[in-house]
Amino acid sequence: MVDDVTQVQAERMTSGKGFITALDQSGGSTPKALALYGIEEGSYSGEAEMFDLIHRMRTRIVMSPAFTGDRVLAAILFEETMERSFGDRPAAAYLWHVKGVVPFLKIDQGLADAADGVQLMKPISGLDALLESAVRHGIFGTKARSVIGAAWASGIAAVVAQQFEVAEQVLAHGLVPILEPEVTITIDDKAAAEELLLAQLVEQLDRLPADRRVMVKLSLPTVPNLYRPLVEHPRVMRVVALSGGYSRAEADALLTEDVGEIASFSRALTEGLSVSQSDAEFDTTLDAAIQAIYDASVAPGAGTGAGSGSGSGSGSA
Repeated sequence: MVDDVTQVQAERMTSGKGFITALDQSGGSTPKALALYGIEEGSYSGEAEMFDLIHRMRTRIVMSPAFTGDRVLAAILFEETMERSFGDRPAAAYLWHVKGVVPFLKIDQGLADAADGVQLMKPISGLDALLESAVRHGIFGTKARSVIGAAWASGIAAVVAQQFEVAEQVLAHGLVPILEPEVTITIDDKAAAEELLLAQLVEQLDRLPADRRVMVKLSLPTVPNLYRPLVEHPRVMRVVALSGGYSRAEADALLTEDVGEIASFSRALTEGLSVSQSDAEFDTTLDAAIQAIYDASVAPGAGTGAGSGSGSGSGSA
């Protein structure tokens, strides 16, 4: 049974205007995120202090008056963030009940060593317990990332198969999975890799039962509108784009060319933010970033399509 809140969130994620913020940097990516924010790695000691600092940065973003559900549809959290609070409310509850932003959770535990041109996800230990915790916290969906580094058919098939295997486990808990098979934007055969990826995704989507829907998060494609078949697929709630190393301006420009996709940016969102900024400077910079990404996500044709507008299933049976 889908409760009223989940139904509202599903409708928002299916057809709402806006984009998804990725606030899910974990252990490996946190030092770089802090450095870009103006906090160098040598200025703190130990993982606990590092996570305290990144949480302060995330709190400053989420509690800014610029960050609201008017333009931000959803936010992806790291598990450690889900267990904390924004202000005096649990993180996911604050996002939804105060800001009107749908909470998601990053569930992967990093990447395995490269093989066959890809990096699969490491086995996710304790996944069922994590998903049960996510449900208790009011999380709507999850995100899991793997990486494609070459147009290698067997490797890409393995990435997509693993993504759908994890997605089935997520769906069984009544959550909506975001599949993220990221194609590295700097590889020479990126376009060929994307063609192989699209074929594998469509094949797996066609096998999903009629009452199951997923989201797909992908690198911005070399050929505009390559992923339109996913946007229009009845098993896809939303197709979202990661910035993948592009600057915000580059990512926004590329996104406007892809009908039906919306942004799910991390580094591009926080570009220009600094720990040394006054609250007014910080809010102004964040507001400009949010507006630019929002505009790219709702550009003529963006965020629409047969798949995006059809139905409002939550992924729950």
